[in-house]
Amino acid sequence: MSPDDRLIVALDVPNILDGMEIADKLGDSVSFYKIGLGMLTGGGLALANELKERGKRIFLDMKFFDIGATVERAVSGIAQYNLDFLTVHGDPHVVRAAVAGRGDTDLKILAVTILTSLDRTDLDDCLIQSGEIQNLVIERARLALSAGADGVIASPQEATLIRALPEAKGKLIVTPGVRPAGAALGDQKRIATPASAVSDGADHIVVGRPIIQADDPVAATKAILSELASV
Repeated sequence: MSPDDRLIVALDVPNILDGMEIADKLGDSVSFYKIGLGMLTGGGLALANELKERGKRIFLDMKFFDIGATVERAVSGIAQYNLDFLTVHGDPHVVRAAVAGRGDTDLKILAVTILTSLDRTDLDDCLIQSGEIQNLVIERARLALSAGADGVIASPQEATLIRALPEAKGKLIVTPGVRPAGAALGDQKRIATPASAVSDGADHIVVGRPIIQADDPVAATKAILSELASV
């Protein structure tokens, strides 16, 4: 089965060796991979470079958050690697700094709204303002896109409303928290199936454990690709 760029496989593994083992198994069925912060000390950037040389697209999920000058320098360093997507937190000052750091490269800056592993109780614990999560996500997405983000990270449950924003025209929506029917939820709390996420406005879905921890990762991938093909 041909790859589908709408599917991004999350290589949430400890090190480059484990990441390459999964990529080798999946072969040509996957064209887009996510490498996250947990892999940073395990050779994550080296893995990103290796997969780019193999013609894969790379989403570097670092979720940068710091003062503007620091974010700008960090993103400027990442931009040298010719990667595709990079996440930062969606606070406007962070987004503006990331866009400045990206310069004239093709690196897409994606803003994190509210993590899909959080619910209202978690936000209360963090002293985040009151209100429905959905409303907070929409407003954070609007502010981040207005600040220059190329897209946002949001749960499938908010994709339709974000897509309807005037600021979202021509922008990307990337959704983690995607689980095939019957898959374990893990630590995700705001989820949807692959087909419903795309139908609701997502450009890309991120799937990790349902593929990389499957008894047969290739079969799990093909099942998701078949579901996407039906949308």
